[in-house]
Amino acid sequence: MNEDQKIVVVGTGGTIASRYNPSQGRVVASKEVEEIVGVLPGQEGLPRLEFQNFAKISGFEMTIEVAHGLVKHVAGLLANPEVGGVVVTQGTDTIEETSFLADLLLPPGKPVVFTGAQLPNDHPQTDGPRNILDSARAAASPEAVGLGVMVCFNGRLHAARDVTKVHTSALETFQSYDHGALGSVDEKDVVIFRRPMIRLTLSAEKLDKRVDLIRLVIGIDARAIDAATAAGVDGLVVEAFGRGNATTAFGRGVSRACSAGVPVVVTSRCPSGRVKAIYGSGGGGGRDLEDAGAIFAGDLRGPKARILLMVALSDPSARMRLRELFYTIAP
Repeated sequence: MNEDQKIVVVGTGGTIASRYNPSQGRVVASKEVEEIVGVLPGQEGLPRLEFQNFAKISGFEMTIEVAHGLVKHVAGLLANPEVGGVVVTQGTDTIEETSFLADLLLPPGKPVVFTGAQLPNDHPQTDGPRNILDSARAAASPEAVGLGVMVCFNGRLHAARDVTKVHTSALETFQSYDHGALGSVDEKDVVIFRRPMIRLTLSAEKLDKRVDLIRLVIGIDARAIDAATAAGVDGLVVEAFGRGNATTAFGRGVSRACSAGVPVVVTSRCPSGRVKAIYGSGGGGGRDLEDAGAIFAGDLRGPKARILLMVALSDPSARMRLRELFYTIAP
């Protein structure tokens, strides 16, 4: 990063900005991002920082509309030649979805790093200040240029495409199961282990397509998928069994949805591994679902497949090549 450039830290709320509110009897997102950074130790050698507060909401209250507005705001910051990179603080519940949305929509080049905390701002061992410090160092590092949008947590850097929140409360909550972390932030050193080869950049002025996510369980019938189709959804993502299989009843619902022109994307409810159309049965095997018109999403997990389908359906140049897009980002 050029010495004359700055890193912009954009706050949106989340646990990292939360404190216990005795009048409400609960933890509430209330802190400005500059107040969090103000208590950081060891700021020597940090780039010039600018602070903005885009929102003050919990991660579980994040919506597609707010996330899309956030990504557009970050895009505007990146277009400024005085900005060398951006750090976004957010609630961890939805950080994997927001960061992936940003990765799909932002131009490659300048680093964008999402981070947050597992412990509130007023906790004596809060992890938020360290995560911001690490993220700012990563966003300012020449090594991070061109890596795409990242998530920095507990000293590790992860690709937005790969990262998943895997633990409700542990500090090491973000993992990239199949591919591993991109690198680490070790005090002032940013060390990159690998550079991701799979990227996809789309555009969407509006994200108003409704895509539902259905998780399969033993003995599931077609009520959920038939109801979603009847309600007029624009697309469906199915977290299927294992390699991408369903019950016969549900598989027939997939066939009906595809016949009605509703795109159905198949992922796995397993936390790791790829879906593949292999098995056949009375209509619920993976090969049966593919024959019915379903799109298989490789190793992309359900929430991210939903984000990609929403963006692709909102991008006129992408809508007609959904299968190609999913294969590109999740071969």
